Amino acid sequence: MAPSPKEPIYLDHAATTPVDPQVLEAMLPYFTGSFGNPSSLYTLAQKSRMAVDEARDRVAKVLGCRSSEVIFTSGGTESDNTALRGAALALRQSGNHIITTNIEHHAVLHACHWLEGMGFRVTYLAVDRQGLVDVEALVEAITDQTIMVSVMLANNEIGTVQPVGAISRRVKQRAQELKRSIVVHTDAVQGPGFLDVNVDQLGVDLLSLSAHKFYGPKGVGLLYLRRRTPFEPQHLGGGQERQRRAGTENVPGIVGAALALERADAERESTVAHCLQLRERLIAQIQDSVPEARLNGHPTERLANNVNFSFGRVEAEPVLLGLDLEGIAASSGSACTSASLEPSHVLLALGLSADQARSSLRLTLGGANTEEEMDHVLSVLPKLVARLRALGSSSFSR
Repeated sequence: MAPSPKEPIYLDHAATTPVDPQVLEAMLPYFTGSFGNPSSLYTLAQKSRMAVDEARDRVAKVLGCRSSEVIFTSGGTESDNTALRGAALALRQSGNHIITTNIEHHAVLHACHWLEGMGFRVTYLAVDRQGLVDVEALVEAITDQTIMVSVMLANNEIGTVQPVGAISRRVKQRAQELKRSIVVHTDAVQGPGFLDVNVDQLGVDLLSLSAHKFYGPKGVGLLYLRRRTPFEPQHLGGGQERQRRAGTENVPGIVGAALALERADAERESTVAHCLQLRERLIAQIQDSVPEARLNGHPTERLANNVNFSFGRVEAEPVLLGLDLEGIAASSGSACTSASLEPSHVLLALGLSADQARSSLRLTLGGANTEEEMDHVLSVLPKLVARLRALGSSSFSR
């Protein structure tokens, strides 16, 4: 195999991204000199309040919404949980039915499971073999008790992009026919930097984001809540975030999240073009050089930076360890639990067998990745898979 590069090749941007140096620089003053609590009245605190307000305005500009519709949270999980539980509990007098898909992030699925325990009924729509939900099937699932629809904008494992705008329009049309209100939520965590997250274009009432997915800090999230959308706060205590999310604001994180989102949106066109070129090269050459390689997700309606393959006859874990030894950081569509690789619920939903799901490799690109790095990946991966198969590293058979 080719010699490992001096610097690691990072191909797990769907999991997290490094903080942009300009974002870090903007955050630093609010850790020390301008450390005041935004809820206090004195001058030091008001500097923090102004920073939070300015950050909220920046986020609103990218989302195409009012500043008052932006809530800062601790991350994508909280944003998803808060959106699902907050809206469902507020609407429980008008219905108890929620519609989502079976490939959502666990932050949505587990929130739905919790709501089922509270007496709500949830329909988990199946997707096709490329990960797309059938819009008409979704509309047909709506009843006179439906209060919410939650469909992710782009899947974090396979990269498939859902037609959220079309879904929102059809849901609102059906709601009007039924003379009722149905709230639409989207988990858009993977979107910034690759997709338009304008809330009016998407037609959604609630939208979740997480700063560390677009070169912002960890521990900060965003929730868009359209004005007049029924909502019950899930964090109780102080009156922060217009009484919708109690807790002292994470000022450095909020400042960083807003700038990161602004930069991701401004650079979206160039980022997509760059990553798309690398993505298409990886897909084409992996298909050519690795027998039985199966591309997971939609071939074109997918994130520009997402490559997900199942190889068969080899488990993902030794592939990931072999890549790591060659200086390549990647991930699998599966999760390791107690030293055993559990098959991904997303890949199983596409119709893959458990063995196929356990053999999946996800490579997710970023703006700093280069053609030279792809050269190294493509020199290492086919040989690694072939060697592991020859060694009988799994119990798979043809």
